[in-house]
Amino acid sequence: MKIAGVPEPFNLPLRLAIEDGVLDAVGVQYIDYPGGTGAMTAALATGEIDAAILLTEGGVYDIARGGDNRLIKVFVDSPLVWGIHVAAGSSLTDVTEGTRVAISRYGSGSHLIAIVDAIERGFDTSAMSFVVVDNIDGARKALAAGDADLFLWEKHMTQPLVDSGEFRRIGERAVPWPAFCVSVRRTFGHEQADALRKVFDTTWRYSEMLLAREDRVSLVSGGYDIAETDAERWLSTVRWHEGFDRPDDALERVMQALVAQGSLNEGYANFDDLWLRI
Repeated sequence: MKIAGVPEPFNLPLRLAIEDGVLDAVGVQYIDYPGGTGAMTAALATGEIDAAILLTEGGVYDIARGGDNRLIKVFVDSPLVWGIHVAAGSSLTDVTEGTRVAISRYGSGSHLIAIVDAIERGFDTSAMSFVVVDNIDGARKALAAGDADLFLWEKHMTQPLVDSGEFRRIGERAVPWPAFCVSVRRTFGHEQADALRKVFDTTWRYSEMLLAREDRVSLVSGGYDIAETDAERWLSTVRWHEGFDRPDDALERVMQALVAQGSLNEGYANFDDLWLRI
């Protein structure tokens, strides 16, 4: 069973379970995908991997646009928190309507969460202005040059830029749904339901064990090049999910955001197409 995830500490419990050999009977192989959710949904489609731990909104989008994968469980309950950043010398101290928002590309997470933030603030999303910058380095250049005003990105990834004084964080946006879900190839999910339950039940137990370990901070800090203070703060907020229940309210919020983004047609609400109960 090939399972993919991003090279971030959210997936540490699964890696620890594999290292301890408790999943040897299932034959689990974990593979880091630095390319993120888009790369993992593509790999699921080609059969390169069997399961992926990916951003909830990306998993929903993949299936809603016709992908043959299915979500089977919430992996991380706690929301991903995005920092709202400006250049250090910017005069902005708060998010206002009419600002130019740097995004990696249309349809990306940085695009979607900027829209979610605008919705939460009561702004008119149809009047938003976006500047495509490709990646975080492009955003650094755009903010520094004054070509864009704001940039939203996951706060732990941008913390070094805030600490160095290049970015100034003027706010945060906790995404209003669970951060990560597990998506599988549909046929694989049907055929290997018992094995999948064993893998992710075991992973949840290891998440509880991780949070109880005395060396948990050093494990996260050393394994993922995160400052110990940031690792400790992250560990105090992350919550992994037990069980395989379908989070209908969260899925509805994801779909509303994707409609506002223009990535999903109004009226798509077939949860049975999104979720495979195992």
